[in-house]
Amino acid sequence: MENDIINIKLLQLVFAYIFVLILLFIVKQKEIGHKGEILLASVRMTIQLVAVGFILEYVFANQNPYYSILILLIMEIFAIYNIYGRVDSEISKKMKGIIAGSMFLGTSISIFFFVLIVVGLDPWFRADYFIPLSGMLIGNSMTGISLGVNHLIDGFKDNKALIENYLMLGAEPETAVKEISNRAFYNAVLPTINSMMGMGIVFLPGMMTGQILAGASPVIAIKYQIAIMMGILGSVTLTVFFMVNRGARTFFNSRKQLNI
Repeated sequence: MENDIINIKLLQLVFAYIFVLILLFIVKQKEIGHKGEILLASVRMTIQLVAVGFILEYVFANQNPYYSILILLIMEIFAIYNIYGRVDSEISKKMKGIIAGSMFLGTSISIFFFVLIVVGLDPWFRADYFIPLSGMLIGNSMTGISLGVNHLIDGFKDNKALIENYLMLGAEPETAVKEISNRAFYNAVLPTINSMMGMGIVFLPGMMTGQILAGASPVIAIKYQIAIMMGILGSVTLTVFFMVNRGARTFFNSRKQLNI
């Protein structure tokens, strides 16, 4: 049986926005508010995706390592600024630097290991693989770090007195905040673990669905999905680990005193 890709026509695409109208209607009826935020998100998503679509068409047709690296850097920068927008506005400049460094380091290691070793991409900069795979790893790592930072900040604020008691008893800062750091790390990777638990039975993940719709064999799609989930898990693990380990130290001054 020949697999034909069904092209969604413009009018059919417009019908999809009915779901936004349903959400707006419910929000208005319940007097929840945030209607502007919902509309902004819908419009912003549409504009961004349309713009990216045209850019990727050009990049895919003109394979070049500089294009792939440039788009990778743009995705990293936007992800970092999104993290800043999701976390406490009072985080220090040092913490912001650690967030940026953790994102760049953790995702770069994961991306290049994944495309070179797991996928065996040749050439490594092949944009139709490199960019979508990088985007999935960066997007999930962004969510992981956002959760990790928020849990870390809340942990320090909620346990300030307990940490100070540990310090007064002579404990090192790393020991005093070990439980808080461990909890922040686990809560940050937990959504990825939960997603893996339900995958294949509760829902078919995005990458696998996309490949099947594009005509790929379900077996090939499954192999790619397993591989990308391992890549996502690795990327989230590394970025959050770097951030939590380094980030916890920013809550102490040079004399090992708590500084919130």
